[in-house]
Amino acid sequence: MRSGGVVWSGQWVADRLGVGLEGDARLTELLGLALRRNPKRAHLLVSNVLGKHVPQRPSTVYGTGADLGRRVRALLGEGAAARAVVLGYAETATGLGHAVADGLGLAPYLHSTRRAVAGVAPVGGFEEEHSHATSHLLLPEDPALLAGDGPLVLVDDEFSTGRTVLNTIAALHARFPRERYVVVALVDMRGARDRGRLTEFAAELGARVDLVALATGTVSLPEGVLERGRELVARYEAEAGRRRGGDGLPGPAHGSGAQPRETATGTDRLGRDGDRPRWRGPAVPNRVELDWPAGLPDGGRHGFTPAHRARLDAALPQMAARVRAALPQDASRVLVLGNEELMYAPLRIARALEPALAEVRFSTTTRSPVLPVDDPGYAIRSRITFPAHDAPADGPGERYAYNVADGRFDAIVTVVDSTGDTPELHAPGGLLDVLGAHTPHVLLAVIPSYVPPEAASPMPEPLRGPAFSSYEPEDVGWLLQDLSAVELEAPTEEREEAIQSGGAHYAESLPVEYQPSERYQQLYRSALDASATRIARAVGTVTETVLAERSPRPVLVSLARAGTPVGVLMRRWARHAHGLDLPHYAVSIVRGRGIDRNALRWLAAHHDPADVVFVDGWTGKGAITRELADALADFEGFDPRMAVLADPGHCVETYGTRDDFLIPSACLNSTVSGLISRTVLRDDLVGPQDFHGAKFYRELAGADVSRSFLDAVTARFAEAEPDVAADVKELAAADRTPTWAGWAAVERIAAAHGIDDVNLVKPGVGETTRVLLRRVPWKILAQRGAGADLAHVRLLAEQRGVPVEEVDGLPYSCVGLIHPRYTRAATGADGKAVASR
Repeated sequence: MRSGGVVWSGQWVADRLGVGLEGDARLTELLGLALRRNPKRAHLLVSNVLGKHVPQRPSTVYGTGADLGRRVRALLGEGAAARAVVLGYAETATGLGHAVADGLGLAPYLHSTRRAVAGVAPVGGFEEEHSHATSHLLLPEDPALLAGDGPLVLVDDEFSTGRTVLNTIAALHARFPRERYVVVALVDMRGARDRGRLTEFAAELGARVDLVALATGTVSLPEGVLERGRELVARYEAEAGRRRGGDGLPGPAHGSGAQPRETATGTDRLGRDGDRPRWRGPAVPNRVELDWPAGLPDGGRHGFTPAHRARLDAALPQMAARVRAALPQDASRVLVLGNEELMYAPLRIARALEPALAEVRFSTTTRSPVLPVDDPGYAIRSRITFPAHDAPADGPGERYAYNVADGRFDAIVTVVDSTGDTPELHAPGGLLDVLGAHTPHVLLAVIPSYVPPEAASPMPEPLRGPAFSSYEPEDVGWLLQDLSAVELEAPTEEREEAIQSGGAHYAESLPVEYQPSERYQQLYRSALDASATRIARAVGTVTETVLAERSPRPVLVSLARAGTPVGVLMRRWARHAHGLDLPHYAVSIVRGRGIDRNALRWLAAHHDPADVVFVDGWTGKGAITRELADALADFEGFDPRMAVLADPGHCVETYGTRDDFLIPSACLNSTVSGLISRTVLRDDLVGPQDFHGAKFYRELAGADVSRSFLDAVTARFAEAEPDVAADVKELAAADRTPTWAGWAAVERIAAAHGIDDVNLVKPGVGETTRVLLRRVPWKILAQRGAGADLAHVRLLAEQRGVPVEEVDGLPYSCVGLIHPRYTRAATGADGKAVASR
């Protein structure tokens, strides 16, 4: 059967088994045929517009569903449509049902699921009789979602016998009776007997049941087709087993004994077409941060309301822009690959990408095993196989992606929810690895798995010393999880290369802890002795300003870890000057990824958000200040105005000083911060309900100066009191509006040194020290004439072979520059890694 010279993608099965489609002329346009191992039905109707097995234009997939929704709205009328609820079937129709709900209008949406969610009680369930995986659960966040009396619209990809839909209606009607149901499918393929059953069922139920479909017909099945289908599947699967791991070249053309076509591992890397590039190894997945709106469900598993839809619509352009920016500029053929039940969100992202790319296709992985045959007259041309990676309730097993193999796409954007972002996803032979054998670029986007708040696991209590950190238990509660047993450290040069190349985020690993020399430790001790009174004065000033202007009993929340010593000192000042015992917690904030949302939820559950004051050590150019303000936009009640010890960047209005002077706690790493590492945010370690992570370096206890630093500054509180009183009075009358002068200065410095990324310019003593301790510096700019405040900077620069340039008119004491486009391969004569352009 050909149309315009194109072979129908069901012809191979029709020729061998005599299976045919009869009915509307559109059937062969909408459907192809394939074979599968199933004791109840060997053939499979493969939709060309569903976006499951066959990659299709996302506008076609979404538009098809939305158009069906508009037909339902016309059938029901505006009044009834406004009260309708839409229910889609997992896994195949989760995206279709959601698109139908969009086309219907302001209809809430729910889809069945095969994923049990702890803490969410099912309001119903049913079995899918002909399926390979049968149990469906209904897990609405709001049990009343299905309890209304408006029409219930049930959506599946095909209506073959109708038994599953009738079973669902019967079960729901017994609990939530209503007067009207509408069944929606892409195709209605019932035989005469099944059509009569629906009429009888509606009469017995005492309700009206309508059906809306794009096309209507039947499948003609000759006698003995099931047995012959089983034999054919067995023969071709045996052939695939013999060929697996071979060259993967296509078999003979249609009608001449085409070969099975499968790739079970990431070893087959040959492009199919001669004009397409070939590559030697699997693509390295590049993670794309979507910035998915906080609290927005990832789909309809627990219900999706019109308000949710409005939030998603508003966020889609920016999310699509992030994906486009992460794709290679020359990528013209891109597949967005959803994941089993996660169809709707990837579909909407793919649709938003269409205007920006020459060709975008959409499909999803599936648990449905289908025989692949490389023939243009067969619907499933290729299959990749990989282990399940979302801890399914039915245990480990194989999963599949169809028609995506062998260089068809320049890039594949894999979209999973965070429940599925597991080690199995990233392991050799896992989905990402296998996809990397068939495209030069693999991107990974992770959407947070939505869990209804009442079902979420109870949040853990803060970690405290001495079990976690060398601080006293009352000094600080760490809203973190302990990752001390995980190997996270990587050589500085490797980290820098990965960070700048986009292969990894800086928060996914830790630098090796710097072990100071005796000379450096002596500089630290001298700096502390010289600056302790100045620090005490700044601590008193910022604490008194907070008490006077923000809250009489503030909840101090320091940004771990640079802000934590300052938070402890502010707590000590409040107790010294006013007898107050202020609560103090430390939370993680990560540039580019925001603040720990679970930590914010914990704070909101235990304190009035209006009393929370976020504390940091100092400002540089103000990147974290902006990150904090952006992150808090999604949370009501929290004040984004940060309090810092020193604000040389003029980024905040609550500070102890705006001088860029040496804060000795910036000289060291964990050994002056309670032996706690920088915070870590990595999806395989930090789940959707977890706090960000950090390590407790117990083994460094012998070098720990955390308490002695606090004690040295606290001992100067009384000496600093007169100056604090004067400073607070002066600040109360001053215009402290942030000018962001530091950011402007950084942009000028970056331009003067040919640096495109301002994140590679680290202004101020504290940030420059961090560059020398953790990154691969290019050079240091020092204010000409700067004295003892920069002694430790000069020593570190000397030890690392980094030049220090004296500069006039620098708005900071010093600035550290990280060279752009650093490569590990560039080394100096002494073998040490250096920056190169």
